Amino acid sequence: MATTQQLKQQILQGAYDAAFQKLYGADGKVLAAQRARYAETIDGFERVFGIGREATLYSAPGRTEIGGNHTDHNNGIVMAAAVDLDIIAVVSCTDTGVIRVKSRGFEKIDIVDTKTLRPVRTEAARSAALVRGVAAGIAQAGGDIGGFDAYTSSNVLGGSGLSSSAAFEVCMGAILRGEYNGDDLQKFSQVDIAKIGQYAENVFFEKPCGLLDQTACAVGGAIAIDFKDPQDPKVDAASLDLAAHGFALCISDTKGSHADLTDEYAAIRHEMESVAEALGAHHLRDVPEEDFYAATPRLRKACGDRAVVRACHFYGDCRRARQLCEAVRADDFAQFLRLVIEGGHSSFEYNQNAYSIQAPQVQGIPLALAVSQRILAGRGAWRLQGGGFAGTIQAFVPLDLLDAYRAAIDGVFGEGSCHVLNIRNYGAIRVTPEL
Repeated sequence: MATTQQLKQQILQGAYDAAFQKLYGADGKVLAAQRARYAETIDGFERVFGIGREATLYSAPGRTEIGGNHTDHNNGIVMAAAVDLDIIAVVSCTDTGVIRVKSRGFEKIDIVDTKTLRPVRTEAARSAALVRGVAAGIAQAGGDIGGFDAYTSSNVLGGSGLSSSAAFEVCMGAILRGEYNGDDLQKFSQVDIAKIGQYAENVFFEKPCGLLDQTACAVGGAIAIDFKDPQDPKVDAASLDLAAHGFALCISDTKGSHADLTDEYAAIRHEMESVAEALGAHHLRDVPEEDFYAATPRLRKACGDRAVVRACHFYGDCRRARQLCEAVRADDFAQFLRLVIEGGHSSFEYNQNAYSIQAPQVQGIPLALAVSQRILAGRGAWRLQGGGFAGTIQAFVPLDLLDAYRAAIDGVFGEGSCHVLNIRNYGAIRVTPEL
């Protein structure tokens, strides 16, 4: 194992370039930026935790949802892809049993004593709760845990629908797997790490999320996920080569925050489940679509119209998620684009998560979609993505329109709002030169 000084020297001398190419692409400017980023993260570790410590590197990506918006928590089907925005961590083990995590840009150091593996009320809705929850999940699954110091740096847009919290969770899981469980993917698969991240967020952080975000961040690549059995989700890879079709993936940040929207997200899940319960089931996936539509008149009275309309979205978007995967496998890119647009309309019109009714005057997502439609109509595709209500939109943009599209988005939301990304084929991992 190398010391922090040795790691930094290896990185700056190009020893990690092959690994960085796999994670971030082969562009020379990108590689130079990642060398500098990792070196700066090592500097941050040394400032906080000391110089000369033996250390390892970890990375976990953000993700973009392509289809199946808010379907995972009712055991539905989604299609998602990891992107090349990620959280990276410099990690050094200790024998104290205490985990200390310092995140770049935040003053506070999260300190978690692994002797206590139950929720701590004062940590709810804080990153320390996620660290403790992941450690508890590893231990409950029969894994070993212990102390470590970590300094993290993330360029996953916070509160933007790219799943910065899920990336953090699965990064913590990868660290504990790597440092205390031999980096054994048979003992803790990527899907296992995803489940542990969800457990931490549900039970310790007290946010009722589904499993989509964690699975996409942990597994990597472009994947279809069927949550019919949420304890054993079926993950299928689909090769999505945008460059081969002359397209780029753009994620545009409308500068809205998800920070105060937990109740909005919880309402979607609650309303979908209320429809299922009115039909004698726990989740909509357990209710045949034809039974749902036959019962619509009484469901309106029992659950309210919005719950019924959101259930309509669930059935349609599950079907589209499966069709999106089929279109990618058949290399039918025109069908792929059509389904992306159709799913975006369903999210806006049926799932109703384009803006928050708490602040109807703030409509960054609808505005970004309107700008996208004006430029891309007939050529590309656009939709809200992630949790919605605020944050980001997704667009598939022809390369010949990329400069015009980026200029239009940046002109409305500020310079640097439009991010041109790659799909990343690696999930939550230890970063080594031999990646």
